[in-house]
Amino acid sequence: MLTEGVVDYTKEGSILTAEQRQFYEKNGYLLIRNCVPQYELNRFRQRFQDICEKKVKAPDNMTVMKDISIAKSEFKDGEKAITKIQDFADDPVLFEYCKYPGVVDVVKDLIGNPKSTVMAMHTMLINKPPDNGKLTSRHPMHQDLQYFPFRPADFICCAWTAMEKITRANGCLVVVPGTHKGVLLPHEYPKWEGGVNKAYHGIQDYDPSNPRIHVEMEAGDTVFFHPILIHGSGANRTEGFRKAISCHYANDDICRYVNVEGTTQETLAEEIIEIAKKRLTKYGLDPNTVTLDFADIWRVRAREVNGHRSNL
Repeated sequence: MLTEGVVDYTKEGSILTAEQRQFYEKNGYLLIRNCVPQYELNRFRQRFQDICEKKVKAPDNMTVMKDISIAKSEFKDGEKAITKIQDFADDPVLFEYCKYPGVVDVVKDLIGNPKSTVMAMHTMLINKPPDNGKLTSRHPMHQDLQYFPFRPADFICCAWTAMEKITRANGCLVVVPGTHKGVLLPHEYPKWEGGVNKAYHGIQDYDPSNPRIHVEMEAGDTVFFHPILIHGSGANRTEGFRKAISCHYANDDICRYVNVEGTTQETLAEEIIEIAKKRLTKYGLDPNTVTLDFADIWRVRAREVNGHRSNL
């Protein structure tokens, strides 16, 4: 399955068939139905509500986000005011998603083998809000590798699980099959009239005529995809919130941090470093006296799912 840093997708994995692994290798994504059971989703949903309502203390490094349109509205605090929580690896309930065997076993079949040490690098619970007409609930077409200062890309994989029925109406994922075989393209903030959420970068000059697949899902369905795969999501045109939970994994045996200075990622890295520095005031530190690099931020975010961390 894994020889000298190359995954052999022609053979079956520990749980995936050879056909499933070859589909991922060809298209850059793989949809697994009924991957996470409803009782687990219920636990994660309740935890999200408890965090939003401040019934439990959120970990210090968790980021709680509001849609740009909600942040300027009359929404009261609570679940309807929060559109995303990031970096929940230190939350004892939500991190159970990252460790769920039905997810991790698929990840290992795609980016390693059963003995690989796998790291949870980036975690999110997304509560996509009903769009207010300004289309700010969209997520521009992008590649996740834009945000990551570690490589190689073939040993990084996202697991994205629907927490309820997700359709084109409420903003399902949209993927462009096969684009993971390309390169990381230049990204920037889209010039959308209604505004763009913080750090929602999109591919420059993206051609919307590219053939796309709308990934509609039932609760518990999970799509696994490559970090160079071009993807995004549409606006939520329903009256309800659309929830999904996700984790980006990396194979710690293979992946290493890289310097993004002088690359198309440099501008984004500087933006995220500035955000991180502002948060240091919570710990009584002066941001102007602290030096951070992009990899430092990801070292703090990362948490081992199994095995012993050595590189990330």
